[in-house]
Amino acid sequence: MKSQFYKNTRVPLLYSLIFFAVCLLTITGCSKDEQDHAPAPKTFVLVHGAFQAPYAWQFVKTKLEAAGQKVVIIELPGHGQDQTPPSSITIKTYRDKVVSAITAISGPVVLVGHSLGGAIITAVADTIPGHIEKLVYLAGFVPANNQSIFDLTAMDPNSQFGPALIISADGSTASIPNDKIMQVFAQDGTEAVKQLLIANNRPEPIAAQADKIFLKNPSFASVPKYYIYTNQDHAITIDLQRKMVSAAGIKNVFAIDSGHCPMLTKPDQVTDFLLQIIK
Repeated sequence: MKSQFYKNTRVPLLYSLIFFAVCLLTITGCSKDEQDHAPAPKTFVLVHGAFQAPYAWQFVKTKLEAAGQKVVIIELPGHGQDQTPPSSITIKTYRDKVVSAITAISGPVVLVGHSLGGAIITAVADTIPGHIEKLVYLAGFVPANNQSIFDLTAMDPNSQFGPALIISADGSTASIPNDKIMQVFAQDGTEAVKQLLIANNRPEPIAAQADKIFLKNPSFASVPKYYIYTNQDHAITIDLQRKMVSAAGIKNVFAIDSGHCPMLTKPDQVTDFLLQIIK
């Protein structure tokens, strides 16, 4: 009778063990697959452009953090709530603010610069290349050695940015009227984006844009570089973007069919590209 009991229980027990093993392998396989596709956590340092402030990165920051990433947004001197006198701001002032933030972070970072921020991250990466894992330009200026932002804008005759500027009496700042800011920066944006731009519109320090960028560190060349084109850009036209990318030899490129500020108008796409870049 005991023998019969073992016969009756052995087969169901064997099936149960096999079923459990299959389930375990399936779960483990799915977990590994998910881990293979999910990018490992990185620290993104985001640098805004002219006429903007940390608010410009708010949507991308939220989405990156939701994907498990760490995010640090830099507030440039003379922007947002910062009251640094415009006349005292140089490209080195911007560079040093970003360098200070990065050197306080443990491990290398993914450094992203939009517009004016592109020139700044170039100077930063030349100063501390060992702290930069990847350098990403989003519609950003990419100055060559001994080149300024003014030098680059002179190569962009179809830009709507320059004609919209009103220079202050003392020459230290430039302004863009509220009725023109949308057309220059985000013609593809919503009414909510328009109100964000207007609410945060303040005069822009301009002396730094005449400063030359000097690239002295040979290690700068080895920092992996990426560029995200903005195909419908009215501020830095796609023609100038392509010229700068070609001159810099940047091979890793993406493109968004947007105006100058896709982090405000198309944050999903910007976030997706940034996550692709770190895989």
